[in-house]
Amino acid sequence: MFNRSNGVSRLRKPLQALWLSAFALFGLAILSSAHAHELKPAVADVEFDGDLVTIKIDLVLEPIIAGMDLSTVFDTNESPKAALHDDLRAMAPDALEVELRKLWPDIVAGLNLTAGGTPLVPVLESAVIAPIGDIELARDSTLRLSAVLPETQEAVQFGWAAAYGALVVRQASGDPETAYSGYLTGGQQSEPIPRVGIVDQNWFVVFTDYIRLGFEHIVPKGLDHILFVLGLFFFSLQMRPLLWQVSAFTLAHTVTLAMATLGVVTIPGSIVEPLIAASIVYVAVENVFVRRYHQWRTAVVFGFGLLHGLGFASVLGNIGLDSGRFLTGLIGFNIGVEIGQLTVIAAAWLLVAYWAGDKKWYRSVIATPASLAIAFIGAYWFVERAFL
Repeated sequence: MFNRSNGVSRLRKPLQALWLSAFALFGLAILSSAHAHELKPAVADVEFDGDLVTIKIDLVLEPIIAGMDLSTVFDTNESPKAALHDDLRAMAPDALEVELRKLWPDIVAGLNLTAGGTPLVPVLESAVIAPIGDIELARDSTLRLSAVLPETQEAVQFGWAAAYGALVVRQASGDPETAYSGYLTGGQQSEPIPRVGIVDQNWFVVFTDYIRLGFEHIVPKGLDHILFVLGLFFFSLQMRPLLWQVSAFTLAHTVTLAMATLGVVTIPGSIVEPLIAASIVYVAVENVFVRRYHQWRTAVVFGFGLLHGLGFASVLGNIGLDSGRFLTGLIGFNIGVEIGQLTVIAAAWLLVAYWAGDKKWYRSVIATPASLAIAFIGAYWFVERAFL
């Protein structure tokens, strides 16, 4: 047990050094992925044309050609095949298409297209690859596939190997407000898509899919959002300030997430992402210099929540959340985000607050060094996103 004896003084510096070392290693791990090649789900639109099924897939092609396992890699820099991936990203579109067609027999083996359980082999009709741009950013490509359908009228299912990453499968025909859309991971297949009519999709399945998507965008993929939430946590362990801040943040990002998804507000990521990094710096630095909670901090957190909502909206924008399932998707995604945020807070409480939160040295040994480390990482990201 720690008490007011000299033992506390003797242990304080070693504890502080240990804590700073832990955060330094954590910071280095995060900064090593500062040039993160963010992974986003591919989107496949399935459509029927007579005796053919056609599939248009919007995706980032380079990780698949490089042979990365996107079921375990959240950032292409983390893969042992990162160098090959970067070389592919620097290729001209024609050269990259040559690589794609060379490897297509292996790639198509990971596609799972069936009609009534009968396997179909899709043919690569065309590949449209964007020109070389900033090689630190993902390059979009579009593949168009087709397969001959059997004479019977069985419904079609589509999916791909878990190693190819997350996949959104959408029914291109029918009313866009009610047509099927499924978020698939782990090698799942879509619901059976009928040639005529639409999938009778269970709303609860859609709802839980978006909860999962929102959670994954925080844990493990949302490092900047995780650091912001930790910045709120390290300000004070008192429940009232934490609840006020988290509630304001939640309300704000819900508002802008809805507005941005509906297209009411559109702000480029080149503006939003540096500002999100700046918000991390602000809350972390304020933790060091402000000791008492004031309502204006809640107002500032609300403002930053508006920015983070715009960042969340890019995820739903990639998937193409249509008006027919807008409310279900929005609520589900927000619930997933909140579960992710609460998971981060719960983990932080168990790791540090449970055993040290009531110690007089908690602020100087844990909260302040942690806040400084968070501020440093946020500042690095701001410079990188704004100027590099």
